[in-house]
Amino acid sequence: MWNYHQSIMYQIYPFGLLNALHPGKETRNIKALTEWCDHLKQLNVDAVYFSPLLESDYHGYDTKNFGEIDHRIGNNEDFKKVVKAYHAHGIKVILDGVFNHVGRGFWAFQDVIAYRENSLYKDWFYIDFNGNTAYQDGFYYEGWEGHHELVKLNLKNPAVVEHILGNVDFWINAYGIDGLRLDVAYMLDRDFIAQLRHFTKSRKPDFFLIGETIHGDYNQIVNDRMLDSCTNYECFKGLYSSFNDKNFFEISFSLNRQFGPENWTLYKGKHLVNFVDNHDVSRIASLLNDKRDLPLIYGLLFSMPGIPCLYYGSEWGTEALKGTNSDDALRPAFKAPEWNELTEFISQLAKIHAHSQALTDGSYRNVYVNNQQLVFERACDQETILAAINLSDEQVTLPQSFAGTYQDLITQKTIAVSPLTLPAKSVYYLKQIK
Repeated sequence: MWNYHQSIMYQIYPFGLLNALHPGKETRNIKALTEWCDHLKQLNVDAVYFSPLLESDYHGYDTKNFGEIDHRIGNNEDFKKVVKAYHAHGIKVILDGVFNHVGRGFWAFQDVIAYRENSLYKDWFYIDFNGNTAYQDGFYYEGWEGHHELVKLNLKNPAVVEHILGNVDFWINAYGIDGLRLDVAYMLDRDFIAQLRHFTKSRKPDFFLIGETIHGDYNQIVNDRMLDSCTNYECFKGLYSSFNDKNFFEISFSLNRQFGPENWTLYKGKHLVNFVDNHDVSRIASLLNDKRDLPLIYGLLFSMPGIPCLYYGSEWGTEALKGTNSDDALRPAFKAPEWNELTEFISQLAKIHAHSQALTDGSYRNVYVNNQQLVFERACDQETILAAINLSDEQVTLPQSFAGTYQDLITQKTIAVSPLTLPAKSVYYLKQIK
């Protein structure tokens, strides 16, 4: 059984990486993704989430056919070879499940355009034949948040659900995928999510379901009836703004609110997916005001409760800002992965995280919080670890007593902590020696 809560995840946006977003440019076949396997193993990643790679109108979130890999990057047989290679390296594969909406090129919607009220698929969507949209089809339909290039599916229609589950069954049987990340999960019909969970767990008991959630109470969809996990956008914002504002009170408040020792904390015992950037937001190397903070923010990412997820290219410091009209800059093409000092440090953090029960499953407790210093405890029966971060340009001796002897898991040095002195711009993982 896959203990996914102990995993290190890695996100790849195939259309970007393989240069398929720009017509006329040289696009690589999806089999080129196998060339990243050794890099990911060296990085200590054991689960990869592929953003959309099915046949679509443009960027993947506008699906045309749930049963085919997009022709721009290959075919189904090519992807089977990719999954086989990743599994051979001990890496699980998660696909993007885009089920809230489809593209205008989706075959059932094209049938509605052609046959209107006589289409067998008119009830697959939310359509008003007395209205219209800017596309001038002669009818109105719901789109995702008003974007009519993304046609909202009627997930209360049993035929739609049957079509989706049939394709998920195909992905499991043909490719052997290990999980799904559900796009805009916060908008999905809750009964559909429950049906999807029941279906996938009956096929693979350890099938991993992650939901994209931007706001709200994550417990509404992360529970025993629906999803195993979701994206932790609350802490994404708190991570980078705590560094930029030199205010660790923000992220420590969020972490305590979510996982602290009090009875009222929201997500204790749950394993949310944490990240410092992804395909929808600016790269962390561009978000941070001080690039010297890059190792520190990854130090926080790999020590806070939850499942760390890296975004391709950011592990060596790729920069990109989110554009006004396009996210293409966030989804670049790379011929090959790179490796530098930051990558090496992240690899080290990932290895520590993967081999520490306190970091993967332990409790969370704030120990010391100041504007530029943060110390918190991760603890389980087997071990206790203090994560300590100093954002300041100066060495700081903390006023609080930390009596005891600890092993720094990053440097492997033994430290007598009384008092605790943190060098400038430093991160420690201090394992208590009993």
